[in-house]
Amino acid sequence: MTIKLGVPSKGRLMEKTFDWFGARGVTLTRTGSDREYAGVVDGIEEVALVLLSAGEIPRELAAGRLHLGVTGTDLVREKLPLWEQQVQELAALGFGAADLILAVPQAWRDVDTLDDLDAVAAAFRTRHGMRLRIATKYHRLVREYLRLGGVADYELVDSQGATEGTVANETAEAIADITSSGETLRANHLKILLDGPILRSQATLWRSRTAAMDAAEKQALAHFCAQILGPVQTTGR
Repeated sequence: MTIKLGVPSKGRLMEKTFDWFGARGVTLTRTGSDREYAGVVDGIEEVALVLLSAGEIPRELAAGRLHLGVTGTDLVREKLPLWEQQVQELAALGFGAADLILAVPQAWRDVDTLDDLDAVAAAFRTRHGMRLRIATKYHRLVREYLRLGGVADYELVDSQGATEGTVANETAEAIADITSSGETLRANHLKILLDGPILRSQATLWRSRTAAMDAAEKQALAHFCAQILGPVQTTGR
């Protein structure tokens, strides 16, 4: 059986991942058209390339259908409960950096921290008879962050795209989303709370702790990791 390496299937994240492996003597190549998710690996034996969306890779690692995978820290920690038991972080790749942040309207001049947000959320419910809505696709991470920050009176509203526009569209009062430069937030008259990001994320190489391997496959995995990372600990679950 071949070691399966999952890589994002398109865009800048795929290109940067290909460059990262190429700099370490492993050439990843997409074959066929843009609609075909096929590829080959040169420079090492017994490794197969699997092209998937970045959001699918955490699931496939946790299920043991991939041995290794490249995806964002944010996606692993959002999609996998008890993620440390399912995957091992092998290396941060140094690209794809972005912060998961909480942002509120710039017009809320007295709201700069989680304490301020908690006070506003309580007042909002008293005044409007409903919880303050926060639009996000990162429900697990945001809920835990707000719990630790002492914010209680809120409702998470699912948003899978154009999250920054939900406040202007009046479908949410605040947002939690990934940002790199903050330009889109400013364009939508939003400001980031000062408590710091919910999570700092970047593209990362992960190893599945659940993938079944025989002795030959473990040796192949160790050889591959040694080539791209140097000696790493891949024993145990």
